[in-house]
Amino acid sequence: MTISAAIVGGTGYTGLELLRLLAGHPQVSLEVITSRAQAGQPVSAVYPNLRGHVDLAFSPPDPAVLAGCDVVFFATPNGTAMEMAPALVEQGVRVIDLGADFRIRDLGVWSHWYGMDHACPALAAEAVYGLPEYGREAIRQARLVANPGCYPTAVQLGFLPLLEGGLVATDTLIADAKSGASGAGRVPKPHTLLCEAGENFHAYGASGHRHLPEIRQGLERAAAQPVGLTFVPHLVPMIRGIHATLYGRLRDPAVDLQAVYERRFADEPFVDVLPPGSHPETRSVRGSNMVRIAVHRPEGGDMALVLAVEDNLVKGAAGQAVQNMNLMLGLRETLGLQGISVLP
Repeated sequence: MTISAAIVGGTGYTGLELLRLLAGHPQVSLEVITSRAQAGQPVSAVYPNLRGHVDLAFSPPDPAVLAGCDVVFFATPNGTAMEMAPALVEQGVRVIDLGADFRIRDLGVWSHWYGMDHACPALAAEAVYGLPEYGREAIRQARLVANPGCYPTAVQLGFLPLLEGGLVATDTLIADAKSGASGAGRVPKPHTLLCEAGENFHAYGASGHRHLPEIRQGLERAAAQPVGLTFVPHLVPMIRGIHATLYGRLRDPAVDLQAVYERRFADEPFVDVLPPGSHPETRSVRGSNMVRIAVHRPEGGDMALVLAVEDNLVKGAAGQAVQNMNLMLGLRETLGLQGISVLP
């Protein structure tokens, strides 16, 4: 079986990563890559690493052409997918949105954080949140998947075993997360310029970040109760990677955290629970769809400390989208995603 695929918005970093992964997927045929600004330009002229692998040119988005594909990925600014997805879904196309248009169930909350009214509330209610480690069976049946954000993926997976097991107090969770500059996208911004980001390290969004409601929604689903979360993101001077340091106060300090995590993720192909005492590094997941997790109980106290790393462009975006596509279309979940991380 060959899957015909289209990418709407192929010139950003997540679009590039989708191109790289889908070009190497053994059961995918890339048919369409859209970009209004680069229309007519060969993909390899914009991204020379794809020369010899992607023999397509960018084209303007044409709904009729997109409707002829089995799956359409939206790697577009927030607000784009919700305008185009309804017609595609009604024509039987599977849709995966890498933006935030369908991630948050409460559309009032969504509008508050994204500054616009939602264009298709009915489809938003149907959309399935695409975190396979939590909702795999729902993803298999979905017509539309909301691909999780990069920070939300690391934070949710790190906290998941603690919340599902009722092992921590839910009112004082803390997520201290760091991201490389590619998380801000390809459009130049002053704070991501080399002279600004290099040799520098700073927090941002400390009083409120748009990923906060998405993270809280996922944690509350896992805990089956309200969750109090302090989330602080940081920009670090590297290109790729997220490191999330997570804190939760244990209800029973005697619990074997290592065993809890190993048991919860034993059958997950893209979650690697490291041996006791480990400290995962972002470079260990560069270019891969893997999340590596280590769990600690500092000084034998009542605090659970979880360390989680991922590549923000792969498991935090494009790789997870391909993982979701595999599930939606009945393919082996790991297909096209088993590449080894790049070192150094």
